[in-house]
Amino acid sequence: MATDTQTSRTVVEKFLERLGRQDADGIQELFSEDIDWYVPGRLPGTGRRTRQEEVAPYFTTLWSLFVPGQSKVVLERFIVDGGDVVLLAVFTHTVVSTGKEFTQPVAMHLAVEDDRIVRMHLYEDTLTVAEAFNAG
Repeated sequence: MATDTQTSRTVVEKFLERLGRQDADGIQELFSEDIDWYVPGRLPGTGRRTRQEEVAPYFTTLWSLFVPGQSKVVLERFIVDGGDVVLLAVFTHTVVSTGKEFTQPVAMHLAVEDDRIVRMHLYEDTLTVAEAFNAG
């Protein structure tokens, strides 16, 4: 069944609100049991995920890598077409292990079906991220 634009917008607005509160369990509740998840890179937690219960651990791992209170997310575009949502943003983080700050544009593609997120693909500059984690 096709998902209407308003439902997709509502679900993703809840996702963003919970993301802003760093509510990993609340974010996980928004996902379907079976998911298509992909975050590129070689950091802990990156790669593919296929199950709802893998969502919260991703975020708790990710947040532990960055200095608390020093991350900034600027949402530039929120594009919704039926069940597809594309978020265009700029992320700034400071890495705990190196103290390096980095800023990068990102795109996130979410898909909503039956009031649940079934897909989350993140597109980012993995070289910039890797360099920020490189202590050398």
